[in-house]
Amino acid sequence: MPADGASAAEGGGGRRGGPVAVLAFCGMTVAFMQTIIVPVLPRLPSLLGVSPEAVSWLVTSTLLSGAVGAPLFGRLGDMYGKRLMLVVAMTSLVAGSALAAAGGTFGSVLTGRVLQGLSMAVIPLGISVMRDHLPQDRIGTAVGFMSSTLGVGAAIGMPVSALVVQYTGWRTLFAGATALGLLCLLLIVTLVPGAGPRSGGRFDAAGAAGLTVALLCLLTAVSHGGEWGWASPPTVGLFAVAFAVAPLWGLHQLRVHRPLVDLRISARRPVLLTNVAAILVGFAMYAGFLVTSFLLQAPVATGYGQGASLVTSGLLTMPGGMAMVLFSRVSARLSDRRGPRFSLVTGAVLMAASYAFYAVAHQRVWQVVLGATLVSIGTALAYSAMPSLIMRSVPVTETASANSVNALMRSVGTSSCSAVVGALLSGMTMTIGADVVPRGQAFVLVFLIAGLSALGGAVVALRIPS
Repeated sequence: MPADGASAAEGGGGRRGGPVAVLAFCGMTVAFMQTIIVPVLPRLPSLLGVSPEAVSWLVTSTLLSGAVGAPLFGRLGDMYGKRLMLVVAMTSLVAGSALAAAGGTFGSVLTGRVLQGLSMAVIPLGISVMRDHLPQDRIGTAVGFMSSTLGVGAAIGMPVSALVVQYTGWRTLFAGATALGLLCLLLIVTLVPGAGPRSGGRFDAAGAAGLTVALLCLLTAVSHGGEWGWASPPTVGLFAVAFAVAPLWGLHQLRVHRPLVDLRISARRPVLLTNVAAILVGFAMYAGFLVTSFLLQAPVATGYGQGASLVTSGLLTMPGGMAMVLFSRVSARLSDRRGPRFSLVTGAVLMAASYAFYAVAHQRVWQVVLGATLVSIGTALAYSAMPSLIMRSVPVTETASANSVNALMRSVGTSSCSAVVGALLSGMTMTIGADVVPRGQAFVLVFLIAGLSALGGAVVALRIPS
């Protein structure tokens, strides 16, 4: 199989750039699904006839299915072919988008969002395809670009979604997503090479079930604990199940011949520390994403808000997305010269410094845009380096699985961040006219916590063997 992958790469010749562009486009498309629903969330309770609390599951469900689907699709990709699983993931996006557009009920939209979330496995799968088929001197740049698509797609998604909702309707969002998914499917089948190393073996169904239960319980409790109450029976019960199932799942993974996640490889110091850094950097990245739009859209009377419309605030966040594209290439050059650990540390330190600036200067539009852009640059440097650190320490036949676990760790960081930021903003409020809004001190505290998380990521990264 490795020989087939090598010949495919050699035969590609001048077409090597084609698969990279296709995979990056697919990565941006699936990342776009994370924010596609945000502009229409306030209207959906009346449109679908449900409560605001129910509507929040349209965001949570995508996060949960993406977190669960990434390691499952990664292992299946290592076993049966990464292009095959790319096709399955994009088919899930198409089916989910079409269902949400055509159904028009809360149940159909929720099911569609779950299916859309499964497509997040495209990013780690795409990174693994690049390792299989690109020459060594191009892997760093291509992988960095692919890794940055997560932030780029989310950043572009906000203003595009806002414009579509403003001038058409919410169903158009999902119809457009269906068309994008079909285009991605066509490009994958046409331009992405299918040959490559495969591990074979039998799929660990018991391990998949255990991981699914543990992740769903943990991330649901983290995501909704603030809403339900951290001491409420549902939250405590979900945490209890997660922490009971996790060690049993771990024992199973150590005993089975072909585990879903090879914990012995995951315990290798470079892989383990990179994944810990991914949690901390993911937390720091998502804090900026959550509060930037709020700062821009909040009323001017708050003392910190800019009173911008949804479309305007979305456009103001686009420089951050563009910066991620540019600096993913810078990260690749840094990694080539100084090693990926240096890029990860540099990115995390820049994020920490950006949040220090953000904490004292966020009262003007230019300050918010600059702070958000600096955080995006740091994220691009850090995120682009992580796959390279992972791939240096795992066998070729474990690439997709290992990168998927790293993507899962980022999801744990973003989920935790959402819970912390939500608790702070809802717990420190003031009244402006008839509206209850967060105090300015709440944002300062968010920035300080995010900065400390990024700094923690840098400290952990320094411990990764060079």
